Order: sequence, then structure tokens, then C-alpha cells
Amino acid sequence: MTDLPYYAVTGGPGAGKTTLLDALAAAGHAVMPEAGRAVIRDQQAIDGPALPWRDPAAFAEQMLGFDLRSHREAAALPGPVFFDRGLPDIVGYLRLTGLPVPDHLMRAAATLRYRAVFLAPFWPEIYTRDTERRQGRAEAERTCEAVAAAWRSFGYVPVPLPRAPVAERRAFVLSQLDAARHGIAPRR
Repeated sequence: MTDLPYYAVTGGPGAGKTTLLDALAAAGHAVMPEAGRAVIRDQQAIDGPALPWRDPAAFAEQMLGFDLRSHREAAALPGPVFFDRGLPDIVGYLRLTGLPVPDHLMRAAATLRYRAVFLAPFWPEIYTRDTERRQGRAEAERTCEAVAAAWRSFGYVPVPLPRAPVAERRAFVLSQLDAARHGIAPRR
């Protein structure tokens, strides 16, 4: 595991990850944005090819570059730093799409570590589509399963977030960090 205070929030699309991270940022915590949404916005702005519905492999490479930069930038921030997704998410995405996972991505995900990962479970009551999130509910649920499996394949034990209002989720995450600082096992 890393000695850097990096924490990731993962899960399927539309499960409240970014809302939780926005709440953590509003409370003064350092947050790194999601690669996927940033790449989609940039590629849509230039009508680029690296979109998940045009070229999933190119999209994955763009996300990898974004996440590598996020790790470098996070090193200069006071901890803890919360990431909206992480490198194993890209592995899960490629596996879900049936594409091969390049060795360099596997090395990145194995080398650049997080202290813990929080899993936002698929939550049908809050799931919505938008211009960047085009997946249907079934695909969103499969994505959650695929990214959770990818994190586990790198030795992580994702901590499930409660399906609860954002303030309660934020309090849960912070209580888990506080418990870890005091040597208490995370609540599952």
C-alpha cells in the first residue's frame, strides 16, 4: 500500500461519487476529478475520436494519462486526497468492454496505490443519464461490478458506501479515515 494519503471513490456511473467528492471538497478536503468525464468533455469539444462510444481503447489511454497526471498533482497537496475513481477503474472498464488490458496500465495500477477505496453501489433511485453518461441502468450496474472486481484484483477490499444522503456519506468516509488513524478496522 501507499504511504501517501490517497483514497479513491469508485462504483458505477450515477451512484453519487462526484456528489460525495464535491461535498468533501466543500468541507476543505483535496479532491482529484474523474478522468472519464474530463476526457469525454474534452473530446466532445473537439469532436475527437477518444470517446467511449467511438474508440474505447483510445478513451482508456486518455483516462490513464489523466490519472497519471492526477497522481503527480496530488503529491503536492496536503492529505488526505480523494480521487474520483482510480487506475483500477480503467482496468475494469477495459475488461467490461472485452478489450485487452495493456501491460503498462497493469503496471500503473499495481504501482500507484491508494490507502483505501470506497465503493458507491449501484443506486437505481438516483441514476440518471446525461450527455456524458450514456449507459443504461443495466450497463451502469455491470460497470459497478466490473470496477469493484478490478479493485479486488489489485488486492483492495472496497468499503461500501451507504445509500444515504450526501452528508451521511461524507461523515461515513471521514469516520473510516479517523478509525484507520486509530488502528480500527473499517466498518463494512
